[in-house]
Amino acid sequence: MHLPHIAADDAQRVAALHELAVLDTPPEQEFDAIVRLASLVCGVPISLISLVDAGRQWFKANHGLDGVTETRREQSFCGHAIHGHALMEVPDTHTDERFTRHPLVLGEPGIRFYAGQPLRLSDGQCVGTLCVIDRRPRVLDAHQREVLECLGIAAVRALENRRAVLLQSQSLDALASSQLALQRERGRLANILEGTAAGTWEWHVPSGEAHFNERWAGILGCTLDELGPQKLDAWSGRLHPDDLGRAQALLAQHLSGQTPLYECEFRMWHREGRWVWVLARGRVMSRLPDGRAEWVAGTHLDVTETRRLASELAEQHELMRVTLQSIGDAVITTDAAGDVVWLNPVAERMTGWTSREAQGRPLLQVFHIVNDTSREPAPNPVAACLADDDVKGLAQHTLLISRDGHEYGIEDSAAPIRNDRGAVLGAVLVFHDVTEQRRLSGEMSWRASHDALTGLVNRTEFEARLRRMLAKAQEDRSEHALLYVDLDQFKLVNDACGHTVGDQLLQQVARLLTDAARSRDTVARLGGDEFAVILEHCSAQQAQRVAQQICDRMEDFRFVHDGRRFRIGASIGLVPVDSRWSSPAAILQAADTSCYAAKEAGRNRVHTWFDTDEAMHNRHGQMRWATRIEQALDDDRFVLFAQRIQPIEGHGHGVHAEVLLRLREVDGSLVAPGAFLPAAERFHLVSRIDRWVLARVLRHMQALPAATLARIECLSVNLSGQSVGDRAMHRHVMELLAQAGEAVCRRLCVEITETAAVTNLADAAVFIEQLRATGARVALDDFGAGASSYGYLKRLQVDALKIDGQFIRNLGSDALDEAAVRSFVDVARVVGLRTVAECVETQPVMKRLNELGVDMAQGYLLHRPEPIEALWANTSTNPSTAPA
Repeated sequence: MHLPHIAADDAQRVAALHELAVLDTPPEQEFDAIVRLASLVCGVPISLISLVDAGRQWFKANHGLDGVTETRREQSFCGHAIHGHALMEVPDTHTDERFTRHPLVLGEPGIRFYAGQPLRLSDGQCVGTLCVIDRRPRVLDAHQREVLECLGIAAVRALENRRAVLLQSQSLDALASSQLALQRERGRLANILEGTAAGTWEWHVPSGEAHFNERWAGILGCTLDELGPQKLDAWSGRLHPDDLGRAQALLAQHLSGQTPLYECEFRMWHREGRWVWVLARGRVMSRLPDGRAEWVAGTHLDVTETRRLASELAEQHELMRVTLQSIGDAVITTDAAGDVVWLNPVAERMTGWTSREAQGRPLLQVFHIVNDTSREPAPNPVAACLADDDVKGLAQHTLLISRDGHEYGIEDSAAPIRNDRGAVLGAVLVFHDVTEQRRLSGEMSWRASHDALTGLVNRTEFEARLRRMLAKAQEDRSEHALLYVDLDQFKLVNDACGHTVGDQLLQQVARLLTDAARSRDTVARLGGDEFAVILEHCSAQQAQRVAQQICDRMEDFRFVHDGRRFRIGASIGLVPVDSRWSSPAAILQAADTSCYAAKEAGRNRVHTWFDTDEAMHNRHGQMRWATRIEQALDDDRFVLFAQRIQPIEGHGHGVHAEVLLRLREVDGSLVAPGAFLPAAERFHLVSRIDRWVLARVLRHMQALPAATLARIECLSVNLSGQSVGDRAMHRHVMELLAQAGEAVCRRLCVEITETAAVTNLADAAVFIEQLRATGARVALDDFGAGASSYGYLKRLQVDALKIDGQFIRNLGSDALDEAAVRSFVDVARVVGLRTVAECVETQPVMKRLNELGVDMAQGYLLHRPEPIEALWANTSTNPSTAPA
């Protein structure tokens, strides 16, 4: 073996350091003061006096790197600085090719700035540096460089003065004492090693003799005696064949001086018949005069478990990497300063940056986000996450603009990344593309508030805006206006050309109305050929001009299809929207009335709502009733009454009655339905009343004893026209009947007025079918009041006809009434329906009904309405004999 080749300057430097006797010595105040002053002047967190030998740099003074005493020379910045004569300054390691992949830059302490002043002794030999370090890029000013040079001179003087003092104080006694201390230290070190898990070895290279401790043998599952002669063969003979060549090559490199330390991992054969992984470390301790290695010593550590854990960790890391590469979400990780560390492929695609290009850049340079409405920069979620040390989400409506200008609607969250000690190392940002979801959401929102045919606001959104406008008028006394527009002659186009052409006409009218209104006004299609316009902050006089302008345009407008020209007019009801109105329903009622007045006056004209004293009185009266009805519903002050229905001939087998309603005033008095139902219908409260009545009747029937419930033949409940035309009410009724059960449903009859059924014929037919499917019966109330009653019986599968009272009261004295009733009875018999006569108040009428063949009768002659509870108390086991 030969001495390793050492560069002349390295050899001189090592010799100088040995002469200075400063390596591996405790801290000294003068050197600590120098580095603290350098840190203070330069404004950096780290300052070092670094001494460099052939294999390492060692810190004589350390400010800011607690616990670190030395690093390998090939990893040191100072190893570069000592070759120069002046200050070496690296403003940003990320832009200096010498250091971009340096472990001290990528890992701890994360060096971004370095400046080193060479420490050159009086004889010209450079032994190290005085350096300052920062984790952020920076540049020293002239003053700071000058101070560093002066402090470097002071450090050199301190080193040389220290050497002079040491040389003067040395003596033979001190030398002997040092040797004794060294021997003791070696003995102590040997004892420490024996107490650890490390196996130790010493090898005398010329003779091949080797010495091992018991732990070395124990790693292989045997004792020293079992190993036999302690030669190098005891080591090499147990190595795995695949590892032997590499281990010997590394050892040879160290023996020749090419490496400062021998270090190698390999497998050795265990006595139990398995391989164990061993980490070997060693160093040449002495050399012969010719430079060949004489003694080499080192340690063996069993790292089998460590290798296993490392393998598992590597697998987990690879799994995590593959997972992050494969997931559909975009992922960006940053360091503690908020600079980008890594992007997964989805993030690369959405940002337009590759992970390599983005590394080290500020997050917002790569992750460019703005508000999708204002286009203002959006807050940085990673900055907020790092500042608060908590998970943060993006602001709503955030838009990511990629490097190529492509835009993505995104949602995300940023979370801190911590080590096992809880220290924040950076952040992870996870986001995904919601562009399509936002588009669909916006489209659904638009569809929910707009009419699909015309693109105008629909009735639901119109009523919401009218409600807000009325609230504003009541709050600040502002003036607005409502135009209720009904097309004239639209049915003519529909009948002549078909609904598709009619739709084209509606679209053209919608554009005409939009052109006539201001941009801030609301133009809505309420349904069919009915439109409405809300004019914001518009006086009645201004609204009159806008409405007349619409009429004039409609007067000039001609709809052309297949060479045919149609003249379409518009009747407009104008209502001022101010604080006089109590509800949007009242405004709409007034607008509808005004529009009707415009039609009556000759069509294609404007009629403005105005209050006469009588009209004001009536409207205010109905408004007061609306308030009283709502209060009564809230306070549960409605009362159920009932009136029996009896067979005209023979006896029934149970109680048959119609449920009636009364309103109990606060003072306890009862109000008949004729007083409050008109107001309930006008202000759309009647469906709430229907819900209350049906729920109470069903609850009442369910609460009856079984014997009493068995005596009920049929209990009739009325539903208003508004309820019959309300599909939501249909669902509510079916839910109530499902909860009530079959025993209650088959004793229930739902009465629907003929006019309500005809108005909503298709919906009524489906609703009636659903009711009968539960076991309930259906009666057509006020039969005969319509113009085409007979024809509708083909469409409506009902169980009974209740003949309107206008045909019953004068029966016997009015031949036309008799003819009508006779006709109703004949038709009912043909289709198999039971007939019931309403408003029977005299005995002659009762007798004539019997002669005409009517099945049942109801009226004051037979029974005056009474509370429903009294009906069961006053009913004997033979209800037909009960007093009228």
